[in-house]
Order: sequence, then structure tokens, then C-alpha cells
Amino acid sequence: MDVLLARLRGGSLSARFMRSSILTLGGYGTSQALRLASNLILTRLLFPEAFGLMALVAVIMQGLAMFSDVGVSPAIMQSKRGDDQKFLDTAWTIQVIRGALLWAFACAIAVPVSKIYDEPLLAWILPCAGISLFIAGFNPTRMDTANRHLLLGRLTGLDLLAQIVGLLVAVFLAWVLHSVWALVISGVASAVVLLVLYSLFLPGPSNRFQWEPEAAQELIGFGKWIFLSTICGFLFMQSDKLLLGKYLPLDQFGIYNIGFFLASFPILMGGFMTRKVLIPVYRERPPADSAENFRKLQKMRFLLTAAMLGLTGAVSVSGVLLIDLLYDPRYFMAGAVVVLVAAMQIPQVVVLTYEQAALAAGDSRRFFVLSAARAVLTVACLLAGLGWGGLFGALVGVGVAGIAAYPFVVWMARHVGAWDPAHDIVYGLVGVGIIAFAVWVNAGALADLAAL
Repeated sequence: MDVLLARLRGGSLSARFMRSSILTLGGYGTSQALRLASNLILTRLLFPEAFGLMALVAVIMQGLAMFSDVGVSPAIMQSKRGDDQKFLDTAWTIQVIRGALLWAFACAIAVPVSKIYDEPLLAWILPCAGISLFIAGFNPTRMDTANRHLLLGRLTGLDLLAQIVGLLVAVFLAWVLHSVWALVISGVASAVVLLVLYSLFLPGPSNRFQWEPEAAQELIGFGKWIFLSTICGFLFMQSDKLLLGKYLPLDQFGIYNIGFFLASFPILMGGFMTRKVLIPVYRERPPADSAENFRKLQKMRFLLTAAMLGLTGAVSVSGVLLIDLLYDPRYFMAGAVVVLVAAMQIPQVVVLTYEQAALAAGDSRRFFVLSAARAVLTVACLLAGLGWGGLFGALVGVGVAGIAAYPFVVWMARHVGAWDPAHDIVYGLVGVGIIAFAVWVNAGALADLAAL
């Protein structure tokens, strides 16, 4: 224990990595536990259609945010000027302008989207939900500075506090209103609380409107590929909801999203970890610079992948049991969804620790190529799977797309000296074993899903 505590102290990269990893894992785990608790309460206060409707809103809001992402946060984290206040104020100004445009666009598309999905309520919900995007544009760049230097303790605490307030608002309004508006209003409330907490309790100077041409040029130059990458990333991560939202009845779509929420916990946590922790690590210790750097990063990757793969496997194997224990019979179909979604994410989990290496090196172009390849493969395999086997086939298609994208991951990782074939072989074989075991344990539930 004393040895572990000694390794956690100090300002070395290893100590900061370990502290940040523990904080990130603890914070994210707590966040997801809070979401699960509220989800269990809300499913008893609301109806499945409400979750289907909010899933559509969430996808559209995330799409707006990602389709306009110019990479302000990763630019601050990797730039040599990432601590320069003029650079930070210019980045904040870009972020505020973007937030205002997003809200305006959410209002503009509300009616057309409501007609596409034949849900008139979307015409009213989207403009209200879009207010949260406008508010988030004012979040101070001090949060990016904390991420840049792996100082995540206070940031994690503030995020959790804002989430708790939002969840309490959601549960109270759901109890009072029994309406989907409870989820809409709570989302806006969370954005307001987070902005106030960041502004009051994060150290550093406040942002002000400023436009320095040199800073803007660097941010836009780096961000143009991030912009394209996030468009592709949205299609990669949300194409299932866009397609299934049209393919499935709204109540079944809500049930699918309950299953997806549980199944995606490990990979979302892994993505959160790599964005928060690995960009600074790759920046300070580029794996191509020395064999020592590569070995240290290799150890970190082995540990992170083992943790993520263990969690993903556990969720996949126990998916049906989790739904039976936690939810009422209306949501029984979500059990097989949990099993299959988690199993088909394993190819992505194996290579997740490579994804930020190119961004840390400032190579956003190669990151875009990987994102584009994944988007094309995912949409194509989803459509093929839907035609072959409905929902079951679509989810299998996601797994096939993950395997097909591997050569692009290798191409990107090799360029920055991060590719580790030993890591991929070991965890690839472990992943195959986990998938086979999960399918064997839950064969009956998967057969029922395939018969739908």
C-alpha cells in the first residue's frame, strides 16, 4: 500500500497518469451509477415511448454538436500555446459563437425533423433542448486547461455535482408531470448548473471575448480535420439510432436505448478515459521518440484495455440477467440487446487506446481518415444487417464494421509509432473467447431477438 501511495504522489507523468486514471474511472463510474439509478426510477414514472422520443432528441442534439465541432478542446490540450490566455480567449470566443449558431439551427430544423419521424412533439422539444447547446458554449476554457495538465480532481467533482442536480430535477419533474418534458427541462438545468460551477470553482482567469488572428488560424487549421472527423464520428457512433429510430416503433426504440445504455458503459468510459488521459500522455511521451516511451505507453495500454475488455465481457455475459433484475417486464427485450451490443463492441475496445495518438501528435488529418472509414463501414454494415436480419442483423453488422476498420487503425497508429501487434493479438484472442462465451450463455434470448 505504501508503495502504491508513493507512486501516486508527485508531479511525474506516471504519478499524474495514475491519479488522473483513478479520478477519471471513479468519476465516470459514479456518473454512470447515478444515471442508472435515475434511469431505474424514471422508467417507473414514465413510459417507454418517452425514452424513445428523448433518444431521438439526444441523437439530434449530439449530431448538431458534432457536425459543428472545430476541435477547440483537443487543440488546447495539444497546442504549445495551450496555456496562453490570448489563445484561450480566442478559443472561447469561437466556442460561444458556435453555441449560438447551434441553438439557432436546432430551432430551424425542429419542424422538418418532426415530420421526418412523424412526431409533432419534436417541433417543440428540439428548440428547448437546443438551449443547452447555447449555454455550453460559455463554459470556460479552464476545464480544458485542467485536462491538459491532468489535474482532474476538482473538475470531476464539479461534473458529478451538476449531474446530481440534473438527475434530481428530472426525477422530481417526472413525478409531477409524468411527461417527456421532465427530461428536456432537466437537460437544460444541468447545463446551467455546470456553467455556474465551472465559472465559480475552477482556478484561473476568466475568459473574455477576443480574436487573435494567429490563434484563430492555428485553431481553425487544426480544427478543420476535427470538424470532418466529428461528422464521421457521429455517423459511426449514432447511425444505429438514426436508422433504428425510423425502423422500430417508438416504444421498441426506447427499449433498445435502455439496452444500449447498459451495454455501452465500458466503451464510453474507455473513450472518456482516452480523451482525458492519453492525449497529454502521448504529447509528453511520443512513442516514436524512444523505445522507453513506447514501453511505458505499452504498459498503460495493456492495463486500460484489460480493464475495458473485462467490463465489456462482464456486461455482455450478464446482459439478460441485468435487465431481469433491474427493470420491469416491459423491457425484457433489452436483455438480448445488452448482450449483443456489448459483444459487438469488443473489436472497438481492443483498439481504443490508439485513437488519440494522432491527435496528440497534431495529425488531425489521419484521425479524420480513420473516422471516415469507420463511418462508411458502419453505415454500410448496418444497412446490410438490417436487410439480412432486422435488429439482430444490424447489431451484428456493427461488429463486422469494427473488424473491417482495423487496417485503418493500424495505418494511423504506425505513423505515430504507437502500433503494438502483441497487444492486439493477445486481446483479440481474449475478445473472441468472450464473445463466444456470451453467445453460449445467452443463446435463448439471442434467438428470440433474431426471430423478431
